[in-house]
Amino acid sequence: MKPTKHYAILINNKSQTRNLVSNILKGPSVPGFEGFEGATGMLFSRSEIEKFMDEEERHDTKIITSTSAQSLKSMSSGEQKKALLSYLLEQNPNFLVLVNPYDNLDIATQAYLKKKLISTSKTITLIQVLSRLDDILPVTTDFFSLDTDELHSYPNQQVFWKENQRKTGQFTQLIPPPLEPIKITGDELVNFNNVSVSFDGRQVLDKINWTIKKGEFWQLIGPNGSGKTTMLSMITGDSHKGYGQNLTLFGQKKGSGESVWDLKEKIGYFTPAMTDKFNGYHTLENMVISGIYDSIGLYKKASDSARRLAALWVKLLHLEDKKDKQFLNLTPGEKRLVMTARAMIKHPPLLILDEPTAGLDDENAALFVSLVNKIAQESDTAIVFVSHRKEIGLEPQFDYVLEMKPTGSIGKTTLHGDT
Repeated sequence: MKPTKHYAILINNKSQTRNLVSNILKGPSVPGFEGFEGATGMLFSRSEIEKFMDEEERHDTKIITSTSAQSLKSMSSGEQKKALLSYLLEQNPNFLVLVNPYDNLDIATQAYLKKKLISTSKTITLIQVLSRLDDILPVTTDFFSLDTDELHSYPNQQVFWKENQRKTGQFTQLIPPPLEPIKITGDELVNFNNVSVSFDGRQVLDKINWTIKKGEFWQLIGPNGSGKTTMLSMITGDSHKGYGQNLTLFGQKKGSGESVWDLKEKIGYFTPAMTDKFNGYHTLENMVISGIYDSIGLYKKASDSARRLAALWVKLLHLEDKKDKQFLNLTPGEKRLVMTARAMIKHPPLLILDEPTAGLDDENAALFVSLVNKIAQESDTAIVFVSHRKEIGLEPQFDYVLEMKPTGSIGKTTLHGDT
């Protein structure tokens, strides 16, 4: 089979992607992909990396990192994906199925991967399964979209792009006020003063100085492994590395008697991993309410005022018809809106959003961006938005950009718009 064709399948957050990918790789035949019966195909996806990590841990043997001293689990997302691609290419497949290959990767690794895949396309057919239009490779010849389990083909590239343009979502209701405002003394919420952190002799943070004040809107960017997660975990109290450092949180020196719960009361936090690992049975409404009690899921009887406040947030999100639906049964886009409402229901002084749009399709990402911009405009909450992807409509709203270097030091802290 000569790789004269390369395919793009645009998916959304309702697409039954797993079934389609399985059918392309193993059968039965998929309309538009009839020529792949009997050909050797391999899967490039996050799930494959997790499968190999599980094999490593279970059997204490390296499969795709046999030439490296590092285990797959200890690598950054970028290193893991590079290792997986190298391993797959060594198997000499006829075609590769690529499922959202650029998610959670820094800009440099995305560029490396795209260049490598374009080179690979000369000898191996590529089937891209993507949530984002911007991720489609220029070598693509055939275009499809997957709506739930229905695969649509397009007569040409022009029709595909025209029919799949990004739609911008809007929220018309005002953000509901909290039941009780959280009182903070002074304007300074977070202050890193010459903070350095090492793990097993490896420098992760190098003399970090960073101050976050009330109402500021920050973008935090930097390569995989540059220390962003370490800094965030020191702020939230989830890392012991904050002790003994010149780190002040909400006016109190770290390690001077504050508890983790004191910090969590003042911080709204969301990362997709929270919902990926959540298995509790709670309604959408109860999940929003749980933010008042600093729990993920509601485990106590909510007051009438808490229910009324949650109802206002549900109305803001245009999800009234799903308020009694199980949170687990919502789409990924709906889950992230709900979790952001949960994080904001008390109007915490600080809201941290860690890669919140990773894995979302263009339409749901646009809707999420609209909600974040609304929070920035209508509340006094300071926001730290962490993402490798430049979301349309979000970047112009940032007040400051903090860029981390690969060495774990600050490349630049800029007022938005400064050169």
